[in-house]
Amino acid sequence: MRATGEHTAAVPIPAPPPSPPAAAFAAEDAEKERRRNRRRPARRLRQPLVAAPQGTHVDAAGPRSCRSMPPTCMHVGGTRLDAAEVEASAAGTSQSCPLLPTPNRAEAPVARVGGGAAGRRYFQAHWPEQDVEEAIKRGNAFVGKLRVNAHNRNEAYCTIDGIPVDILITGLAQNRAVEGDIVAITLDPVVHWTRMKGPNVACNPPMGGDSVVREVGETNGNHGWKKGQADASCRFENCNNGVPILDRMHLHHKNSGFSQAVNCENGNASVPESYERYLNDGKSEATRAAVQRICAMIYSHPSRRPTGKVLSVIKKSPRRDAVVGFLAPFSEFPDGEQQKYQMSVKRMNHRAQSVSTGLIHLLPTDPKFPQMVVSVSTLPDSVRQSLKEGDAAIEKELVAARIDEWNEESLYPCAHVIQFLGKGGHVKTHMNAILFENAISDAEFPPKSMECLPDICWKIPQEELEARKDLRNVLTFTIDPPTAFDLDDAISIETLSGGIVRIGVHIADVSYFVHPETALDAEAQSRSTSVYALQRKISMLPSRLSEELVSLNPGVDRLAFSIIWDIDPHGSIISRWIGRSIIFSCCKLSYDLVQDLICSDASQSKVAVSSLQVHGRFEREDVIKSVACLYEVSKNLKEIRFKGGALSLDTAKLMILFDEAGAPCDSYRYVRNDPCFIVEELMLLANMSAAEVISNAFPDCALLRRHPEPNLRKFREFEAFCAKNGFELDASSSGQLHLSLSRIKEKLQDDPVLFDILMFYASKQMQSAEYFCTGDLISRKDDWAHYALSVPLYTHFTSPLRRYPDIIVHRMLNAVIEAEEEYLKQKKSSTGQNGVKAASCEMDRCFTGLQFSKDAAESEEGKKALSAAAKKFKVPSSENLGEVAAHCNERKCAGRRAEEAGQKLYMWALIKNKEIVVCNARVLGLGPRFMSVYVPKLVMERRIYYDEVEGLSVEWLEATGTLVLDAWRNKPPQRRGTQVRCRSIEEVAMLVNPSESILPEEDEESGSTEAGGRSAKSVLMSDDAVKAQAAPAFLPLVIHYLSDIPVVLHATGGEDSAVDIGVRLYMSSYFK
Repeated sequence: MRATGEHTAAVPIPAPPPSPPAAAFAAEDAEKERRRNRRRPARRLRQPLVAAPQGTHVDAAGPRSCRSMPPTCMHVGGTRLDAAEVEASAAGTSQSCPLLPTPNRAEAPVARVGGGAAGRRYFQAHWPEQDVEEAIKRGNAFVGKLRVNAHNRNEAYCTIDGIPVDILITGLAQNRAVEGDIVAITLDPVVHWTRMKGPNVACNPPMGGDSVVREVGETNGNHGWKKGQADASCRFENCNNGVPILDRMHLHHKNSGFSQAVNCENGNASVPESYERYLNDGKSEATRAAVQRICAMIYSHPSRRPTGKVLSVIKKSPRRDAVVGFLAPFSEFPDGEQQKYQMSVKRMNHRAQSVSTGLIHLLPTDPKFPQMVVSVSTLPDSVRQSLKEGDAAIEKELVAARIDEWNEESLYPCAHVIQFLGKGGHVKTHMNAILFENAISDAEFPPKSMECLPDICWKIPQEELEARKDLRNVLTFTIDPPTAFDLDDAISIETLSGGIVRIGVHIADVSYFVHPETALDAEAQSRSTSVYALQRKISMLPSRLSEELVSLNPGVDRLAFSIIWDIDPHGSIISRWIGRSIIFSCCKLSYDLVQDLICSDASQSKVAVSSLQVHGRFEREDVIKSVACLYEVSKNLKEIRFKGGALSLDTAKLMILFDEAGAPCDSYRYVRNDPCFIVEELMLLANMSAAEVISNAFPDCALLRRHPEPNLRKFREFEAFCAKNGFELDASSSGQLHLSLSRIKEKLQDDPVLFDILMFYASKQMQSAEYFCTGDLISRKDDWAHYALSVPLYTHFTSPLRRYPDIIVHRMLNAVIEAEEEYLKQKKSSTGQNGVKAASCEMDRCFTGLQFSKDAAESEEGKKALSAAAKKFKVPSSENLGEVAAHCNERKCAGRRAEEAGQKLYMWALIKNKEIVVCNARVLGLGPRFMSVYVPKLVMERRIYYDEVEGLSVEWLEATGTLVLDAWRNKPPQRRGTQVRCRSIEEVAMLVNPSESILPEEDEESGSTEAGGRSAKSVLMSDDAVKAQAAPAFLPLVIHYLSDIPVVLHATGGEDSAVDIGVRLYMSSYFK
């Protein structure tokens, strides 16, 4: 079977031929065979019987009967296999199979999972936990997370540590596992491996959805468009359009390639020493040997993808409890499926003879989930009454449900409806569904959490004023969007002698108010992150804390956590101070205001100065001078950072504008200006400084953030894609990749759409950045690195109001500062009052200064001080911190999915209001059934299916990569007995009469919209948006790779299916 990525029926399909089962099932299968023989017509008995081959026997690794034996010669995926290899494969262990013999199936349980009478099993029973653990130890099974292809749910993938290629699991081999489940899998023999998707496949390079790569956006995402709209999060995992990121290899920070992953010595493939660490971390000798054999076999068969099957579900995905979909009558099962399912329904003791005791269909809006059935008896009385009366309105209700069970006798899981979310097609209903799907609660904070906050009349205690560094006389200000209210970072700058500047980053001291092991801390940890879904914000912390007590509002004293650097004219840091402080922000600057202050236009700067409000002892001129100086310093820091190998992949982003009623009215392309980079550089520097300090002080339990190297196999495809189009790409390191993309950008100044596609494609090869506990990777310190930033250590420190990991980092820094003070106090007391005085202030910062004193940390005094401080500030243990990191990663992904879904929902509503939008699209991939196109107006990829369309002729010329669409001159012949349902051409194309088509009257981006005080180019213009922006195409239509074609955008679904944005061809015909 070959993974095609094309749409197929949602019914599970058989997996590749499995290895023969154990003797425990031999008698049962023999009995089934006898029953089938009795049912066959007598005329078939006249056919000569084929005798079983000599030596056929039944055991744990051998075939049971003649019918299970493969032919003496067969072809798998176009490769001819000889009889010996096939026979070895059938015996359970192919001669080329990298695994140990398949685990004895006799160990698998016979008991059924879930209810239901005995009957046909569509799935194998899940293995017991003990047997799974034993199989994993022996190297016969592996653990991975199931990722389902949204375009074809019958395809799923699992990543196994140490194996460079993801494992494909198809159809029934998924064995009732769903998206996000942690599963135990076993691999098929090599003869059953499928062909690898790649450039040799018909559809030219697969492009992902609308994911972007901007991990650096996490540093000031709340500034650019986090607080105003949405977060520019790092998004490298499964793309939401269903074209999966197939392969992942968590490599070390040093540059390497997959060609080095497996060495070949004297014809024998082996894994080099640099990869051994992936095999040695807590793995048994058998597991390491199995992984080595798999890697060697992948190298020997580079065009093959390993396939496997699920043995059991180790940990169920939280998404099983968060299913959203529409109800549909049971009769609306896909053609040919109802009869199949009725058989399993009888075995589950369900009766569909009446509404009160029957079944109803649940169609999930997420295509990664299977269709489900719901017992009508579990629905509310009012719903059952509506069904009894035949009220069709019930089918337009969006419901929230959970999966209760899925036993081996059922093709579909049984679900239970939790609540009715409302009528489909309404933005509010679908937004509620998005939050439910991602387990995001927008409920009020519990009373116990609110009790942890101080009174409204709270003031900074005197002891804090005495214990903290007083920075209230230093010019300090914030830079945020004008709509931001939770200000968690401020910047200060002072000019010293010798051209040295002292720059400070001051972060709201949230850890002072949120104490460990309190109700407020538990609630913040549970939420883990704030979610910004355009018109809706779900905060991690109560607004009284995030917008009042802690927010660094201008004109008031605030508690802060500060990092201050002295930087020389060359951009080198010569000194650093980290500690608790008190600051006074003199003004709140917006990005647009800062842009006006640093621009060369005197009139524009004058207007900006007049709107500047300054509090305290400083004047407007002081602020203007400081902003200009800060701009020059940040430019220098940015230049140094990119010379050091940093990578920036700024993909295009859309922002949506709303009218006074809160309805979407237009969209525009977001462009980052210079003030964004000012904040970004300083926040990056602060995060790197914090990571350095906590990892040195607590090497076993520091919370850091890592970013693995790109998906190497897929990146080779990207290199081939660039070479094919005449672009030189050096991806040997993040820095070289950045330089290559910069040169390509210069070359494509006249074709910005193609460069957007390149960046769009490059982002798909990246892996996900993630939080981790250093203790979990203590033997793999190279894996701590951050690929995009090209730094060995990184964490999140600068946004504690919206990210829980930042609060933990603050507590760790508090512990380090406390330990440093205690250590120095003990050293001074031991040397006496007349001891030798330190030569400089930097010498007194043995843990937080630029030079970490390892001797001090490893001394008895240092160990005691660090241990006591860790206990005081309740720094989590390595084990607990790993769990917190995993939870924060999961919540961050959920928040990102919600923000992306919200963006798509409002874009859907905007296009729905305009009915249609005509624009150009760029062809990304072609094939006999569909094409993939990139729509610049949506900044996303979409598919157009054109197979089996009435009146449309499709000719696919694979040799030249050309597609020809034309009208049928004659009615196509149809074979006798075939019934092919053809779609109407209106489903694929919008046809207009040439005399009625509207040619473009002005440039499609001539409209402008005020966005946040700045002029931005409109993408979907009001009123005239339905008019044609591109001339329609004529038949016959010849399409090549990267061709520009006119398309029509339209909103689909909503009332009884998932919301989506459809794309059709825009064509002209006199026969309309």
